[in-house]
Amino acid sequence: MGYTALYRKFRPLNFSEMVGQEHITRTLKNQIMANRVGHAYLFNGGRGTGKTSAAKILARAINCLNPKDGEPCNECEICKGAISGSLTDIVEMDAASNNSVEDIRSIREEVNFLPTKAKYRVYIIDEVHMLSTGAFNALLKTLEEPPEHVKFILATTEPQKLPATILSRCQRFDFKKISNQDIIKRLEIVCKESNIEITKEALNIIATLSEGAMRDALSILERCIQDGENQIDEDKIKDLVGIPKMIFVHDIVKAIIEYDVDKALITVNKVLDDGKDISNFLWEIIKYVKDILLYKATKNVELYSEEEKQKIKEISEFVEKDRLINLVYAFSELENEMKFSTQKTIIFQAGIIKLCSKLVSSDNSNLEQRVDKIEKYLRTHSVNTNYMQTAQTNPNNTEIKMAYAINTNTTQNVNKNTEKVVDNRKETTNKLTSYSNKVEEYWPQIVKDLKQNGKIVLYTNLMNTRAREINDMTVGIEFPNGLTAFGRTVLEKQENIKEISNLVSMASGKPMNIKYITNVGNMQETEEKNIKRIAKESDIPFNVIE
Repeated sequence: MGYTALYRKFRPLNFSEMVGQEHITRTLKNQIMANRVGHAYLFNGGRGTGKTSAAKILARAINCLNPKDGEPCNECEICKGAISGSLTDIVEMDAASNNSVEDIRSIREEVNFLPTKAKYRVYIIDEVHMLSTGAFNALLKTLEEPPEHVKFILATTEPQKLPATILSRCQRFDFKKISNQDIIKRLEIVCKESNIEITKEALNIIATLSEGAMRDALSILERCIQDGENQIDEDKIKDLVGIPKMIFVHDIVKAIIEYDVDKALITVNKVLDDGKDISNFLWEIIKYVKDILLYKATKNVELYSEEEKQKIKEISEFVEKDRLINLVYAFSELENEMKFSTQKTIIFQAGIIKLCSKLVSSDNSNLEQRVDKIEKYLRTHSVNTNYMQTAQTNPNNTEIKMAYAINTNTTQNVNKNTEKVVDNRKETTNKLTSYSNKVEEYWPQIVKDLKQNGKIVLYTNLMNTRAREINDMTVGIEFPNGLTAFGRTVLEKQENIKEISNLVSMASGKPMNIKYITNVGNMQETEEKNIKRIAKESDIPFNVIE
């Protein structure tokens, strides 16, 4: 007898053996016991979640000679014939390879004949969304008015591709992704019956890698025993699927957080020398940073050994939440860049180097980007006078000095001046980076500039506010008198958040986020009185429309 794959060998034979789909199996068993089986079913869900297994069990259960509690006995002539594949009354068809009109027409001709042995002729059409338009039209009439002795069970991973006319004629059941806990329980049973020794950590990794698909979990388990050894640990699994060891993931994340580019590149080279897939490595890094963030918030993470948890704890103690969140976004952007590149390794290494620099606030290589931002701002807002005033009141601000230098000529000559600044970036940077930027000093001028630029709504809501640097990536804007509901609505608009962030970033000389810090307890004036007061102080016409 030939070798049978694990996912076929351990395919569920009863509804009770199915994992993680109790909401479906319970309903199907009740229908069978009440003799209310529908004429057409649609099983929808991700790969490996049990759609085909449920269809086979249902086909046997409605034809079983000795059913019990809605389950097939798997012992009678009908059940054995269905399991062995010799029963012609249960027809399985793969629509991916049999999707033509002729294939469906053959079914239309067959349904007119009574079953040979079973009570019902059952058609299981897998990947039904692959049928052609003509095939769907050919199926529609039969599906709408099938003979009493015919049942259809359609299975698909993409129900949105099915015509509405087909969907409306089927009872739809949505199969969920199987939880890691249910996958682990099933794997433990399989390992016990197959005499496989496996560690708890290895089971956790297989469950995570399977992404809710039981079939994928069994396939990974099977790969692990192909070498003839029935002992499996986490290192063996990682070697087989190309996942770098956790020590490499930890080292590179730690190096990035510590801005240690040399250590980060050494770790990357070790992973590449090991022959690991760079995309898998990046996926592990993203997951690891996410878990550090999770630990920082909940003091708990799963799927890690005690030694690994201790390392996560150590990292979480000296890194801010905002930094971790920004790293997740940065790694995700790097992943997208790699998808569309033919030089994935180079893009990955460049991305790691970039993340190891302190957002290059004094790095010459980023000067061109900063000048581009200033040039774009000047073209959009034409704020020659404002920048001259801002330069006088903010002598220590790198970006303002550069903007002032660019804007001393006419707007038509901005490009020429920008190129000159970039060409002489070394000299300019050496002169300007010796100054320090203080948010407390430049924030009042930013608020004042908003008024002069005609941003009256923003200005009136930011009057009397203070700003302070929370960390190296975030500036907090404090509202000593509180923030009205109207003011919150205005300030929390995405375009306004973006504009304020851009102004703060240019004044700081590096990309910065903003965070509103309110003290609602100090609000003593009503919203209307507060708005009137601000309007009066700002000499702005104000009318209340009832």
